[in-house]
Amino acid sequence: MFKKHAKQAKDKATENNENTARKNVIEELFYDFNASRAQIYKMNFFRGIFFGLGSVLGGTIVVALLIWVLSLLSGFFPPLENFFNGVTDTIQAKSD
Repeated sequence: MFKKHAKQAKDKATENNENTARKNVIEELFYDFNASRAQIYKMNFFRGIFFGLGSVLGGTIVVALLIWVLSLLSGFFPPLENFFNGVTDTIQAKSD
């Protein structure tokens, strides 16, 4: 019974050491690339701006492509054709 508990304690200590070593390596790499908090805040601010801009732009492109593909397929499915004709009319009326 003592051997079983000793093995469990040894395994747990080894696992804790591995996790601690991984955490220390990640922290060391993080602090090597980021010298100050101001630099970290600035980097995260610009990262957030570009992430938001890219998400909006990417979403717009995906929706536009989806509408375009559905409009190509609308001839095969009449209710879609009526819908897209209505959307096209609305867009043309707004642009005039």
